[in-house]
Amino acid sequence: MFSYMKKEQGKEQVHQSIQRNRKYLKDKLGIGVTFDVDFRTLHVLGRDIDFYFVNGLVDTDYVIEILKKIIDINDDETNKRKIDEIVENRLTNHQIEKVEEMDKAIQQLLSGLLIVVIDGVSHAYIVDTRNYPGRGPSEPDTEKVVRGARDGYTENIIENTGLTRRRVRDEGLRFEIMQVGERSKMDVCVVYIEDIADPGLVDEIKNQINSIKVDGLAMADKSLEEFIVSQGINPFPKVRYTERPDVASAHLFEGHVLIMVDTSPSVMITPTTYFHHVQHAEEYRQVPTVGTFVRWVRFFGIFASLLLLPLWLLFVLHPELLPPELSYIGPNEEGNIPIIIQVLLADLGIEFLRIAAIHTPTALSTAMGLIAAVLIGEIAIEVGLFGPEVILYVALSAIGSYSTPSYELAIANKLTRLVLILFIALLGVKGFVIGVTLYILFMARSVSLNTPYFWPLIPFNARAMMHILFRVSVPLNRQRPSIVHPQNNDRLRNNGHN
Repeated sequence: MFSYMKKEQGKEQVHQSIQRNRKYLKDKLGIGVTFDVDFRTLHVLGRDIDFYFVNGLVDTDYVIEILKKIIDINDDETNKRKIDEIVENRLTNHQIEKVEEMDKAIQQLLSGLLIVVIDGVSHAYIVDTRNYPGRGPSEPDTEKVVRGARDGYTENIIENTGLTRRRVRDEGLRFEIMQVGERSKMDVCVVYIEDIADPGLVDEIKNQINSIKVDGLAMADKSLEEFIVSQGINPFPKVRYTERPDVASAHLFEGHVLIMVDTSPSVMITPTTYFHHVQHAEEYRQVPTVGTFVRWVRFFGIFASLLLLPLWLLFVLHPELLPPELSYIGPNEEGNIPIIIQVLLADLGIEFLRIAAIHTPTALSTAMGLIAAVLIGEIAIEVGLFGPEVILYVALSAIGSYSTPSYELAIANKLTRLVLILFIALLGVKGFVIGVTLYILFMARSVSLNTPYFWPLIPFNARAMMHILFRVSVPLNRQRPSIVHPQNNDRLRNNGHN
């Protein structure tokens, strides 16, 4: 005689009656309504065995192979009392789990696993048959290097963990997976090296993720970021994104904590400061001298994207500030449109081109850029809409933005540049001083997961600042960054590892 459906802490349990289980799963999963949830029943040793799986998330060939193994039981076995053990032994897979809760079984099913329910047995088997659709690892478009690895993270979280494990073969590497979203059940993985990362930081991140109450994370990692860090109106990125496994692995060795989200090829690095966003993998693929040169060129580009256009506008509006040697700066004759309007229109025009390039098919984007840059720019100068110097300095600022390694930081600097331009237009020299002062104070007061955002400049750390300004040789880089509070600060010390 079958027992009634049990409930434990309000959760439905797997029942011995397969008819009850079928009804529950049919109501929950919409079997017969939604076409991608497949259901198959096999009759083995006088018992019904049900198989449930999502067709687009499993390896179909592997599921068929398991079905064949179960059918062969009728030819090879006769002991009906041990059908549970026999079926378990025939589920040829490296990862099998018994579950007694229906909700947990459904959650695993929707993640791409196979559910096996046996008539007369009060638990179900979960078999890992996942085969997520997606592309193969390829070099990220935004983090290309001249020399180095060409693989990159994909939208498959299983592949991403493998790409990381390949570079970090440490027994202390941990991948803690949890699910976020009452409806989406999005897989989120917290990655860290146990004996390096700060346990307090790991616990804080996990607590932040576990406390998220939302129906789903449609935008994956970006939606998750807005729950973890308090962004508010601050446009500057408080976590660093990377699609390169080598960059992510390097930060793991420093003591950072990574956050992976399924369906996203970007991995979040936490905690990060402003200066984490100005470094690029290319600097570490060259000798230290060349790497330092590349870094300083990049610094100049970031400086140009932020301050070049506001400084030029300040000197144009107040030519008395210029020394005689630089008196040639500024338009020789007054145009038809005020200079501040020209600057704003030209800067917004560059932004139009950037957005248009994103939405234009790749085959056409290059041609569109040439047409816009050459024809529109030249015609705008000819008709007197813009002065030549306006186009020059706006273009230099745009190039500086594109040389910024972090896309998020480049956009934030662009917004800061526009604010500085408006301050200068309204208050002149005072506006520039006030704007720069507010910018520095704002950055100094910002924090990311209790980490000062402007470190190591504010608060000042001489040793860390030297590592920011110069690409130091790996053998000389013995200490991990103190800002992440690593348990083991010495990178070259023997920690009991062979």
